[in-house]
Amino acid sequence: MTQMGVPAHAMEVARRTIQRAAQSGLHAKHIRKHLRILLRNPGAHTMDATFGELAVSLAGPHPAAGALHPSHLAPYRQWGRDLDPKSIQQMENACSLPISMKGALMPDAHVGYGLPIGGVLATRNAVIPFAVGVDIACRMKMSVLDLPVNTLDKHEDLLKTAIDKETRFGVGSCFQNRRSHPVMDRDWAVSPVTREHKDKAWSQLGTSGSGNHFVEFGTLEIFSQDLGLAPGAYLALLTHSGSRGTGALVCEHYSKTAQRQHPELPRELHHLAWLDMDRHEGQEYWAAMQLMGEYAAANHACIHRHIAQHLGVRVLLDIENHHNFAWKEMHDGETVIVHRKGATPAGKGMLGIIPGSMATPAYVVRGKGNPESLNSASHGAGRVMSRTQAKKTFSWKEAAKILKDRGVTLMEAGLDEVPMVYKDIDDVMRSQEDLVEKLARFFPRLVKMSPGHERPED
Repeated sequence: MTQMGVPAHAMEVARRTIQRAAQSGLHAKHIRKHLRILLRNPGAHTMDATFGELAVSLAGPHPAAGALHPSHLAPYRQWGRDLDPKSIQQMENACSLPISMKGALMPDAHVGYGLPIGGVLATRNAVIPFAVGVDIACRMKMSVLDLPVNTLDKHEDLLKTAIDKETRFGVGSCFQNRRSHPVMDRDWAVSPVTREHKDKAWSQLGTSGSGNHFVEFGTLEIFSQDLGLAPGAYLALLTHSGSRGTGALVCEHYSKTAQRQHPELPRELHHLAWLDMDRHEGQEYWAAMQLMGEYAAANHACIHRHIAQHLGVRVLLDIENHHNFAWKEMHDGETVIVHRKGATPAGKGMLGIIPGSMATPAYVVRGKGNPESLNSASHGAGRVMSRTQAKKTFSWKEAAKILKDRGVTLMEAGLDEVPMVYKDIDDVMRSQEDLVEKLARFFPRLVKMSPGHERPED
């Protein structure tokens, strides 16, 4: 422990901490990683159930050698165990910014650009484009449909046709016969990017994009009376997509602008460059981000409306939430900009949807308004490996067995989205029981995503 930098005064506490971590089931290599991270910034880990005692000891009047003084970093808390140390380092980098006020790291955390996926960051009078993300206002939407649950078995082809006809998948996907929605009547001249790419956005309205975006039919099991429907099983439609190509272009443009304004930032903080909200560029990005939020919502509205019309059914219940966004909120007595990159808003009473994978459940949740997480929760299960590694590691044969066992029909997807690349959603949900309450559980049965270079049947 001396070689790791644990000072003499903390040795006994460190020994107890290691013993406690081992008893909790943590592997020795993960314990060492946690210790290295804690030594760099003990003040950020004082509330950790396993490592908090050691963090308090190190953050006291005898700081660890080489560690940053806690006052130099905004405090943050993390949820979940065995998080990727690189994502934790990204969170600490974000908390080191002079504009940062407070942070939180969700149990689905993994590495992103600048702020990790699952990262929540409150800043003072500044917005960070890459802390919002490339897919601005990516969101979840669920519609409970007035169809019997056995439609999933008896009329699967009817549901497949509805998906195929009423949305599009893949990079650059669009409709020749464009969808209509009031969002296209909004002022798209709020930014030169949105003005220039309005036509592109219109052609992609109602499409689902690529990556981890999906359209699913499945069974929704409602536990609670609070959703306005009686507890029981229902057929539901669940979608995940965002602001498509135009949202990505907004992020690219304003991230470059922010980086030009902050040449003093070291390389590891390059993607955390910010825009001052008192300057024209900050206000312009904020307006463009808001428009992309409305556009992403319209995207889902079109998909759900057209699929329901295609099937000739009523919508009994409608739930949605978004992530990859920034909000002006009050925390610890001051108004701050809260970035939730791959994190779900979970204010007290707020409804949200947290998905697992194509073969594992999604949960409808109600936020508990935990101030320590900045009223946030995870936005999904979280990846355990990169897309490149997934393609090297797994085969469709392995995935097909899991999908068959779970009763899932996969219409199309890439190998980098198979169930094995995601964390156990139930472990993730257990890690955030102080953040959200589960009201219902959705089991995917029919799934379509953007195709990869290989086909599922290969």
